[in-house]
Amino acid sequence: MNKTTDLSAYNNASFDTGRSFIIRSCWFLVNALLVQCSWNPSSGIRVFLLRLFGAQIGKGVVIKPSVNIKFPWKLQVGDHVWIGEKVWIDNLAPVTIASHVCLSQEAFLLTGNHDYKAASFDLITQPIRLDDGVWIGARAVVCPGVTCHSHSVLTVGSVATRDMEAWKIYSGNPAQSVKERSIG
Repeated sequence: MNKTTDLSAYNNASFDTGRSFIIRSCWFLVNALLVQCSWNPSSGIRVFLLRLFGAQIGKGVVIKPSVNIKFPWKLQVGDHVWIGEKVWIDNLAPVTIASHVCLSQEAFLLTGNHDYKAASFDLITQPIRLDDGVWIGARAVVCPGVTCHSHSVLTVGSVATRDMEAWKIYSGNPAQSVKERSIG
């Protein structure tokens, strides 16, 4: 017998945001006014604010305007990382970005989804890890639980639904390995 989706039964009470309501509210305000905004050209201010709210960020990190980060306290970024305009890091679970990683414009790191098999549409979260030298192309999506191994590439508009092997280039939806990456 088939049940139907019943969103009135949705209960997110078990989800741990990692901070109090007051800290989350302060972050949402700071994020909207100073991080997500397009009028603030300063990467240094964005990095400072993210660190202030608990993000672990290495040296030489560039964060462009209009970036949206859900929970900075669930974000770890290595050295010399570039985060492009309008990147969205929807980190309901931890996101770890190693060093020398590039997230191009409007890339989306998605750590949460819903259980379509449950009538109550329960929240499911899984971490994302981007290893050294990874490049996520413009408007590409990395789905919950995915690890992008060393120097892998996800091309423009592609969707990574499972782990990406080291030194491979992935394309499509769902993304498939199309060739080896070579740095000359």
